[in-house]
Parts: sequence; structure tokens; C-alpha cells
Amino acid sequence: MKRSLLALACVLMLTIGLVGCSEEKKDEAPAKQDTAEKAAPVEKIILGVAGAHSGDLASYGLPSAEAAKLVVAAVNAAGGINGAQVEIITQDDQCKPEFATNAAFKLVSDKANIVLGHICSGATKAALPIYKESNLVCMSPSATNPPLTQSGDYPNFFRTIASDDAQAALATDFAMDTLGLKTIAIIHDKGDYGKGFAGFAKKYIEESSKAKVLLFEGVTPGAVDYSAVVQKIKGSGADGVIYGGYHPEASKIITQLRKKKIMIPFISDDGVKDQTFINVAGKAAEGVYATGPRDITANPMYKVAMDQYKASHDGEPGAFFFEAYSAAQALLKAVERAGSTDYDKIVFALRNEEVETPVGKIKFDSKGDAIGVGFSMYQVKDGAYVEVK
Repeated sequence: MKRSLLALACVLMLTIGLVGCSEEKKDEAPAKQDTAEKAAPVEKIILGVAGAHSGDLASYGLPSAEAAKLVVAAVNAAGGINGAQVEIITQDDQCKPEFATNAAFKLVSDKANIVLGHICSGATKAALPIYKESNLVCMSPSATNPPLTQSGDYPNFFRTIASDDAQAALATDFAMDTLGLKTIAIIHDKGDYGKGFAGFAKKYIEESSKAKVLLFEGVTPGAVDYSAVVQKIKGSGADGVIYGGYHPEASKIITQLRKKKIMIPFISDDGVKDQTFINVAGKAAEGVYATGPRDITANPMYKVAMDQYKASHDGEPGAFFFEAYSAAQALLKAVERAGSTDYDKIVFALRNEEVETPVGKIKFDSKGDAIGVGFSMYQVKDGAYVEVK
């Protein structure tokens, strides 16, 4: 009974977040209102959800899929969007570009109206041209590669997380100003996300003149042994490491560093700020730093989302859950305000009208980035990531 009442409360609060603002906007955009009134009624809204639902990076994709399910369940229980029920269809890309294109084609052929995903930047980049050609809005909770928005190539792309240049700036400032590092080794996984983050870190360090980059090296994802790069780090004499990439490689690198008694600070990105990294690396994870989305626990909508999750799940929701929850809310609110699933009207709503979400009261700039989101620095202490104040 307790969980049933809690779920009902979440439904009511989420309905306020999705529907409650529509009345106050009615008189502010008469042209848009007229367009919505003339639109043919939509019988069903299909939300495509694409990401890593299996494989090494499923711990990133599955929380996003679960967030979408919770948002959609609450919306449908409250009557749907403009009277239409929302249906979810999912596609697993394992965070691999070659699978992402197949997933995108499948979502298009299955008549998805909007897409939540993809999770990894490389997979997102591979899928976006397909959505663009099909006039589909795609919103990622986690793809941080700057060119996805800054290149101007994908006007159909939006995200509820800040970009790699922002977290690279935070990581390098923290390394130089807080930790006082003077010589830094930068390692990356050669991918759009990891190499992009590492490249910005290198650029900011070199521009600052506060420290020197002694090593800039790529590693091969999926390798069993990273002793060669560990030896290069040791030989460089660097007093700290910045790593760009995901947790499977980071856990192996940090483990091998510590086994070699190389105890210098290890700083990484939100691709490593995941409980799976700690579980795999074990004691070697202690003290590791990683950037991640800002602490949003004081936001009332964070509590709504968390309570809704806890009503039907044990444990914590996982990486990018709240960013995905916010993306699902923003997408469905845009459809509601558009009065249809018309691409241009959805884009207009996303860029011009705010929506209350767990990551804040947001709308999106002309490039597709959420206004007001950002990163904080975290450190592993006693087996958990805690924010560095």
C-alpha cells in the first residue's frame, strides 16, 4: 500500500511538471496555439529509447531506459499527452557506432516520433544523420562530445548534460589549482568521447602555462593488459594522470598503476563516474577523481524521480538516470506544447519554453545544449563517489 500511494503521488507531481505550465503559455504564443489547434489528433506517441542495454557499458544505458519507462508510466496514468498514450520502443546499440546506425534505422522504420538516446558520443554521432534525414528529434542524457551541438550539423540533437569542454576545463583546473600538479600524463581511449575530453584537457593545460603535458597517449578499448601505457606513465615522471574514456579501461589502468606502486592522482570524466568502475577496480579505485553532473539532490523534481524509482526498485538508479528522466520529460512536454509530433513545432518548444526536471528548470539553446546544467568533481571514498566541496 505504501508503494502504491507513493507511486500515485509521483504521478500527480510529474503531471504538474509536464502539464501544469501549458496554461500559462497559452496567451504568450498565439500563432503556435493556432497551429496546434489545427493539427490532426495523434492517437499514439512513440518514444524510441536507444543505448547500451547489453555489453560492458550497459550500466550507462539501462538506467536511461528505466527512467523513460517511469516517466511514460506516470504520464500515461495521468491521461497521456494531449489525450494520446505514449509507447516506448527500445533498441540496443551497446555503445558501438555500427550497432547505433542499425538501431536508428529500426527506430525510424518502427515510426518513432521522438528519440531518447543514444548514450555514448560515438554511437550518437553515427545515428544522428539517420534521425536528421527523417526529421526526428533526438535527445541524449549523456553524449558529451562538443561537436554534436557545436558543429551545427545536427539541429535535431539536444542533450541534458554539459559538453566535454566544460568537464575538461573543470578537470584541468582541479588538477592544476587544487592538486597543484605540474606535470601531467593524458591517456584516452581513441574514441569520440574519450579522445575529445583528453584533447580539451591537453589544450587547456598548454594554454594555462601552469603545468606541462608530458604524455598524450591512446589505448585500445577492450585490451586485457595496459602495462605498456602504465610503463610510459611511470617513465614520463608525471605527477598526475588525466584519463578520457569509459570505466572498463579505466578500471584496468588504475589497477595496474597501483600494482606498480604508482600512487599519483588519477582524474577522469563522467564515463568513469560509475559504480561499476569502483566494483571492478576495488581498492585501487580509492582516491580516484572523476567529473560528473552537478549535485541536484536539492531539486524537488529530483526527489520525485528518486521516490518513483524507489517505489518499484531496490538500490540506486545508476548513471545518467536523472539526465534521462529529464530528457524524457522535456521531449514529452515539447510534444504536448507543440500539439502534435511535428518536428519544427517540437524543436520550437524545446528552444523556447522551460520545463521543470530533476536537472533543473531547463530549456535548450540554439545549438541544443540545456541551459543551466554543468559538472562537479567527485572522489571515491570508502567505495563510493562523493562530491569534492
